[in-house]
Amino acid sequence: MFCGYPKIVNCNLETTDKMKEHHYTIKVTWMGNQGQGTSGYTTYSRDHIYRSPGKPDLFGSSDPSYRGDASRYSPEDLLVCALSSCHMLWYLHFCSVNKIVVEKYEDNPTGIMVEEKDGNGKFKEVTLHPRVVISSGDFFKAEALHEEAHRFCFVANSVNFPINCEPEIVNA
Repeated sequence: MFCGYPKIVNCNLETTDKMKEHHYTIKVTWMGNQGQGTSGYTTYSRDHIYRSPGKPDLFGSSDPSYRGDASRYSPEDLLVCALSSCHMLWYLHFCSVNKIVVEKYEDNPTGIMVEEKDGNGKFKEVTLHPRVVISSGDFFKAEALHEEAHRFCFVANSVNFPINCEPEIVNA
């Protein structure tokens, strides 16, 4: 639906030149010292915990390709998740103010990361696959609001790779 680099959006809600700032703090604690620290590539676990006051712990590791635990979230998983979640929250907001009643929203986002021969890597693209069930409102507007959600998504506006969207809108 949309691709290319995300557009930068001025999220200033005030009429002054001063931008609003939102601050986020999280604690990341490595739990992988197995007695030898990082004395060798195979001597330590990549496991860590994300903590933030008042929220449940989230267990992280590296991607299994890099000796990580597949049962834990990798930074790459969380980036794809953040893009999908941010898009969804903006989309639901725009539907609510446009009198479109969303009954169900699911996404199965996919991300492609490329790794260079020297080990350097970066995301090539992320594609969102939202499936939205609506019970009332303009069907075509519901589809178009994905573009608006993308334009306002704070996380999408912060990355330097294309984010595509292939929505499916279904009447309840």
